[in-house]
Amino acid sequence: MSDFTSDFWNLYVAGLTLVSIIACLILLWIAGTTKAATVHDNTTGHVWDGDLREINNPLPKWWVYLFIITCVFGLAYGALYPMFGKFQGALGWSSQGQHAAEVQKVEAAIAPIYAKFQGMKPEDMAADAQAMAIGERLFMNYCAQCHGSDARGAKTFPNLADGDWLGGTGADYIKTTIGNGRTGVMPPMAAAIGSAEDVRNVAQYVLSLSKTETDAARAAQGKEKFAACAACHGADGKGMHATGAPNLTDDTWLHGFGEDAIIKAVNQGFTNQMPAQSALLNEAQINVLASYVWGLSNKAAK
Repeated sequence: MSDFTSDFWNLYVAGLTLVSIIACLILLWIAGTTKAATVHDNTTGHVWDGDLREINNPLPKWWVYLFIITCVFGLAYGALYPMFGKFQGALGWSSQGQHAAEVQKVEAAIAPIYAKFQGMKPEDMAADAQAMAIGERLFMNYCAQCHGSDARGAKTFPNLADGDWLGGTGADYIKTTIGNGRTGVMPPMAAAIGSAEDVRNVAQYVLSLSKTETDAARAAQGKEKFAACAACHGADGKGMHATGAPNLTDDTWLHGFGEDAIIKAVNQGFTNQMPAQSALLNEAQINVLASYVWGLSNKAAK
């Protein structure tokens, strides 16, 4: 690992680059000054196909000049731009700096568009056709890959078009989640619940909470063991927004429905992560996008 944190490779690249350019110039000088052994007719004595003879003519001057210009250009480029290891060049150019400048230029161009929506309430923005058109495009670019183009999600990716929210509700919560991301964790609980049979009984009890046909005897036994889960999901299984624990009494199942899916969740747990988007979107864009997402589950408010 020390090879990648030391200056060796930077010096290696810089030295190899510089030596290569100088070697090209030396090679050109040697080729132009060395006299080949020739016979009286200026041929080298090499013959191909019976009558093709190699004449010792010098390189064309245009080729020599082009070769020299190429080498000089390489040295000048290396002096101005990053090419020799860690040396950043006299102009101080970097791909990160150019990207930041281009992002700043784009943000300055779109700022007047988003200025219209600054300070607007989410319900007002959700009723604004222009804001929603912009929000939809942002959603398609940054959110649809996980939540789907219709925002209805998929297994392990929450549906944003219903009213079932984990961790909080409202446009401010959505804005915070988009900007900072969110991590949801269900720890493995099998050890706290008991044996494999106890886990299965708890699964049957959880299914009974959502009015699903279950083994009544097993569900009754699982109710007592469910106490290990109540710290997050509540004694009634309705979950808690503060901890992000889902409601187990409805028909929304983010990680799959059925006894096997519940047993797997209890035994293995899982971690869901919503990545932060603040590095990709500015505050004004997040504001419009959050209002668009809020409007998906609050259509009656539009």
